[in-house]
Amino acid sequence: MDKTELYVALEDEIKGYKKVMSDASDIIRNKDVSDFPIFAMHQQELEIGIPIAEKGKVQGNWNVHASTLEEFVSKQIIKPDNIEKFKENFKEPGDHLCVFVLSELGAQFIFVPRKS
Repeated sequence: MDKTELYVALEDEIKGYKKVMSDASDIIRNKDVSDFPIFAMHQQELEIGIPIAEKGKVQGNWNVHASTLEEFVSKQIIKPDNIEKFKENFKEPGDHLCVFVLSELGAQFIFVPRKS
């Protein structure tokens, strides 16, 4: 598979997790936990956030953890001098989900529309 095919496959897989991520995003924002929810999708062990979907327990091959910009900064995944740039690029969480994907393509942030 080339990179384009991998991205298309990844986008397809993310669709199955949109509902649980959307619900968690609303809770994070409505409870004033953070204005910047981030969802970590991974297939290995990752010590960040709160698990909201575990492969083997849900349909799909991914673990999904709900986290926040603040936690990503405290764990030094996002450097303090990149916070403002990250906030500028962050899409409206009512319309998009911020997904931090760890895959064979590496680690990257993807903004996924909440509605298909």
